[in-house]
Amino acid sequence: MLGLPPGLDPDLLRSFVLIADGASVTRAAQRVGRTQSAVSMQMRRLEETLGQPLLIRGHRGFALTPHGSWLLERVRPWLAMHDEILANFRSPDVTGHVRLGTPDDYVLIWLPEILARFAESHPAVEMEVITAPSTELLHRLERGELDLTLFSAGNGREQDSVSLWKGPLHWVGSSAHAVHRRSPLRLSLAQPSCVWRRAATAALDAAGQPWCVTYSSSSQMGTHAVVLAGLAITVGLAAPLPPGLRVLDESDGLPPLPEFEIALATGSETAVAQALERHIIDSFRHEPGGLPDREG
Repeated sequence: MLGLPPGLDPDLLRSFVLIADGASVTRAAQRVGRTQSAVSMQMRRLEETLGQPLLIRGHRGFALTPHGSWLLERVRPWLAMHDEILANFRSPDVTGHVRLGTPDDYVLIWLPEILARFAESHPAVEMEVITAPSTELLHRLERGELDLTLFSAGNGREQDSVSLWKGPLHWVGSSAHAVHRRSPLRLSLAQPSCVWRRAATAALDAAGQPWCVTYSSSSQMGTHAVVLAGLAITVGLAAPLPPGLRVLDESDGLPPLPEFEIALATGSETAVAQALERHIIDSFRHEPGGLPDREG
């Protein structure tokens, strides 16, 4: 089709692309739902089929050989075409409009790839993405203004939701300012009902550290702007952080924070909402930290 030898298994090529993108067999294995040894065996089969080494191990993971670079450039459009063909013939005709809610903290980390793959497999679906704090999103779901929503567990609805991901919460501060050394500690956080805010203030109270919330914002961009200015610290995920921000820890005099959990709640039984729900659950299951389904 694009100069590729006949008989190449798309699954081998997909694993190869994932390793090349992440420089890691472990991360590739997590994404495709296989063991690390199975993915390593796939790469050996691919190299045997082509008769050339494609990957070499370096200090920072795997790197491409010249033949591997040549293959990667050509295999991406081939896989995209392969997936489009399968989706067109195998996927049921799902059409309509679906409204997905999500806190903005998750948007850039997970949503682009998840939504792009869903759009490729369901081209007739129109998606609307609404960002807001978890409590507001759950209220909008109950009012029928959303079909499904991601939210931070701890805001209610856990009993009839699906657990998607669990991971650490971190203190985040400026790389250029030592505002975390001041007392009382100045915080830039969301509204009082926010799970992350409650976790941060509870950790400081338990450690006996005085604090005050000097800036509040309903968006992560708002809290980050204040931190970048050197006026306060906040809490959030470790990556990706904007330039000028860094993760703070116990070496910076701050108490540890608990893990937090991302969950998915649904309020619609339409075919398009169910299709997006299945797609999101499957996508998170292949992420590091992804959790099995939890029935309510």
